[in-house]
Amino acid sequence: PTNSLSLSLSLSLSSSSLSHRIQRLKPTTEQSHFTTPKKKKKTFNLYFLLNPTLCKKISVCSIPISLHVISLSFSLSPQKMDVWSPSVAMDDEFEKLLIRMNPPRVTVDNASSRKATLIKVYLQVDSANKHGSLLEVVQVLTDLDLITRRAYISSDGEWFMDVFHVTDQNGNKLSEDDVADRIQQSLGPRSRGSFRSLRRSVGLVQSADENTTIELTGRDRPGLLSEVFAVLADLKCNVAAAEVWTHNSRMASVVYITDEATGAPIDDPDRLGKIKQLLLYVLKGDRDRRSANTAVSVGSTHKDRRLHQMMYADRDYDVEEDVEEENGNRPLVTVENCLEKGYTVVNLRCGDRPKLLFDTVCTLTDMQYVVYHATIIAEGPEAYQEYYIRHIDGSPISSEAERQRVINCLEAAIKRRTSEGIRLELCCEDRVGLLSDVTRIFRENGLAVSRAEVTTRGDQAVNAFYVTDASGHPSVKTETIEAVRKEIGLAVLRVKEEAYSSSPPAQEHGKFSLGNLFRTRSEKFLYNLGLIKSCT
Repeated sequence: PTNSLSLSLSLSLSSSSLSHRIQRLKPTTEQSHFTTPKKKKKTFNLYFLLNPTLCKKISVCSIPISLHVISLSFSLSPQKMDVWSPSVAMDDEFEKLLIRMNPPRVTVDNASSRKATLIKVYLQVDSANKHGSLLEVVQVLTDLDLITRRAYISSDGEWFMDVFHVTDQNGNKLSEDDVADRIQQSLGPRSRGSFRSLRRSVGLVQSADENTTIELTGRDRPGLLSEVFAVLADLKCNVAAAEVWTHNSRMASVVYITDEATGAPIDDPDRLGKIKQLLLYVLKGDRDRRSANTAVSVGSTHKDRRLHQMMYADRDYDVEEDVEEENGNRPLVTVENCLEKGYTVVNLRCGDRPKLLFDTVCTLTDMQYVVYHATIIAEGPEAYQEYYIRHIDGSPISSEAERQRVINCLEAAIKRRTSEGIRLELCCEDRVGLLSDVTRIFRENGLAVSRAEVTTRGDQAVNAFYVTDASGHPSVKTETIEAVRKEIGLAVLRVKEEAYSSSPPAQEHGKFSLGNLFRTRSEKFLYNLGLIKSCT
């Protein structure tokens, strides 16, 4: 609304005709004169009167509206008309209303491709909520354990039009009939809240009503995880789930705990304060007295998303100039501006692995960039990704320092989840102190944990540990692994062969672009539209 006019829109529908009229009404002189003593509020009403018998949707002002009656009303004080800004509550309610009027549309196509299932997502968002919308879609697909083989992403105005070629974990097309419903429900108005709250997901969110969340960051060292779990066991805390990442000598962990006696979340402030203090003492040790940190998370937490944020805040992407990586051990990332389109083009090439797309999109989102167009190809041992991005304020990357920072952050995001070491899977009956005992045995045998995934399914503990030697090298003697297995139990601790190789492809120098990879008609679709034209 403005101080000079209001908009009155009325609709009348019948089964055979649709008539509409848009009328602009000028306020009277008395109404528009704000210096009068009378401080009367103005009320605006917008009514959509739709015939419920009409068996199709109509579009008003480019917004598809479901068939029902909607009434919107708001009032403004004359003094605030010139500088009127909506409240947060009004923004949330308006967003929910728009989503209900135009819910995300998801279609599943099993006929177009012989190798993959096509999932097409049409999502309408306003400019204020465009940032992070792609991550929400990718996060849902990732939480459903789907592997994205190809993806074509385009954002045009207020619409996201995404096509994902996905398979299950075994490389097969999807057979479930309810995949579209599950995705649409996850993106729909009931589950779609504020993006920054991190409250919505399919399977990787731990409820605050069931667990207490402890977040840990600090300098990594051999035996650190053993010490953390030992402290929790001594404090009568049961670990229900946990995720641990290490990268560039830094460690981040999200641990979900309950009270040992009651199985309920721990909410006593004094007890939580003691837990935080002792864990902080362990994290600091004698080498990390500044950057170590412990926190109790309030509300639901998406583990993977939160771990990326914690590592990013801990600046694990900072690389010392005198540290040179082995040849071929570094992903190939290029960042350059496309002056013709006003975008920054990010090209990425590395060894393929699960959740790679989520990791890169999550990092770009946390760095306050919006992905407008993208092409993803990951059908072999290598993955190729091309993003057309702008900063959240609409500008491309403007400095060499910012360009290098994007490269470093994307490289870090790729390597945080890269599986280094031998994967050991532990499956046995859960008990208090189990993790403390297992990690202690690892430490006593000279093994360091580079990554850990801890889950509880009923009364069973299902855990995975990636172990290296004490110096961080992934090559571990077979005798050491067998000694650990005998001590813990040959039947419960097994060595798992990884389906995806952790070794990256051979490094190639120079620029590259996905534009050179388009061969089939389906790949050329967005290319021919000029949406993913390469600038290299």
